[in-house]
Amino acid sequence: MFQGSMVAIITPFDSEGHFDEESYRQLVEFQIENGTDVIVPCGTTGESATLNYEEHDKVIKACIAQVNKRVPVLAGTGSNATAEAIAISQHAKEMGADGVLLVSPYYNKPSQEGLYQNFKAIAENVAIPQVLYNVPGRTGMNMTADTTVRLAEIDNIVAIKEASGDITQASEIIARAGDKIDVLSGDDFLTLPLMACGAKGVISVTANIMPKQVKAMVTAVQENRWADAKELHLELLDVHQAMFIESNPVPVKTAAALMGKCRTDVRLPLVDMQTGTLETLKAVLRKHKLI
Repeated sequence: MFQGSMVAIITPFDSEGHFDEESYRQLVEFQIENGTDVIVPCGTTGESATLNYEEHDKVIKACIAQVNKRVPVLAGTGSNATAEAIAISQHAKEMGADGVLLVSPYYNKPSQEGLYQNFKAIAENVAIPQVLYNVPGRTGMNMTADTTVRLAEIDNIVAIKEASGDITQASEIIARAGDKIDVLSGDDFLTLPLMACGAKGVISVTANIMPKQVKAMVTAVQENRWADAKELHLELLDVHQAMFIESNPVPVKTAAALMGKCRTDVRLPLVDMQTGTLETLKAVLRKHKLI
């Protein structure tokens, strides 16, 4: 269900800082028109950390309504409190999400056993397909392959978004439990090597602005057109890098704004791009004829 080219979609705000539902629905359409396989609202790229619970539900509800069952919706519902993650995940299920994306508890820095018990509790309390999300750069700790392999035994834990940057770790999960859990790339620039090792796709930042091209690269891998895949991977590399020249989602949201798709506004503690990095971003966008 959650394979191929998936987008961690941005959350646009209006001039007063409120959720801009009209622009958001247009962004969803842009994704579907360009072949994106799964829409992922309220992830890191969707600024979930600064959305309150009411806004969180509103964004997911708008996404589900606009998608209208044309592709799966994988709703970001993780939290650093297990009880909160259960509640948000249950809300997403009730609204009609096809699955939930669960980031490892951030700031708490739990042990590997704590991570296991956290995800086990969510799986037992919310009967919906669940995708784990390992992103040590955001959470402060890594979920090991051993822990992921243990969690793969739970039926409704179906995949893991691996953003550790460790190809060996991702490969170990595939080697030991690839028949029970799908590995998805959490880093655009590692999609090709991870898919070469058996990953099933990517939850992409770059797809916000170049969905057709990200989809084309993933499709090339799926069809064993490796020369095409390599060419597309290398062509997109500078875009992937530009998306992280400042904290995500500032560059990708700025890029979308420069393309006329939304406002640049992000919520504190994030701020607008600095002059130097903004010029670097614009140069990359011009090179790819996006602006």
